[in-house]
Amino acid sequence: MPKKKAAKAAATQESKAVKSKAKKAARPKAKKASKALKPAIEEQEQMISSETLFEGPLFSVVHDKLLEPGGRASERDIIHHHGSVVILALDKTKSKRDPWIVMERQYRHAARQFLWELPAGKLDRGEDAMAGAQRELAEETGYSAKKWKPFLVYYASPGFLGESMQVFTAEDLIAGAAHPEDDEQIDFRLVKLSEALTMIEKGAIVDGKTLCTLLLYARKFAKKR
Repeated sequence: MPKKKAAKAAATQESKAVKSKAKKAARPKAKKASKALKPAIEEQEQMISSETLFEGPLFSVVHDKLLEPGGRASERDIIHHHGSVVILALDKTKSKRDPWIVMERQYRHAARQFLWELPAGKLDRGEDAMAGAQRELAEETGYSAKKWKPFLVYYASPGFLGESMQVFTAEDLIAGAAHPEDDEQIDFRLVKLSEALTMIEKGAIVDGKTLCTLLLYARKFAKKR
């Protein structure tokens, strides 16, 4: 009996080992992130036709027929936009570890609610991005800044929207009088970075550009501590 039990146990162990090897063999090997994220040689799309469906002061809508990279035929409705700027205005005079941030609250009809946001705005055709950021910060909040740096560029919804959003940091702030556009009703105040992150955790901030900017800044800032 002991011999039979030992043989059975050995057979069971061998069966588990075989199954384990089979599972490992079946799993696709994941590429290392550093290699997987390296872009391959990018193919170019081939535009067949483009029809303008709508032309407005802020954006236009076109219907494109094209061959995508790889040769796949496709039709897309795309919104063309001149691009936007976002400003992360920082007051570090009291604390470099937990700076005050200029935040705005305004009603957004598309979202059907008031939103907490960073100052931002559209670029005019051909306008320099940093000049546009400086203009928007002054118009919406009255602040100007001595130090400006590019921080981030991203696409909010690249499936159909061609708008790029360029984020700048602004430091050494100087207060002034705001002069928003006629259709803008904006309230703004200074919020500590730690408070803004708590607002994000509680769901009080749901604006995409504000989420991206604050979370990335907090992550980069944490690495410098």
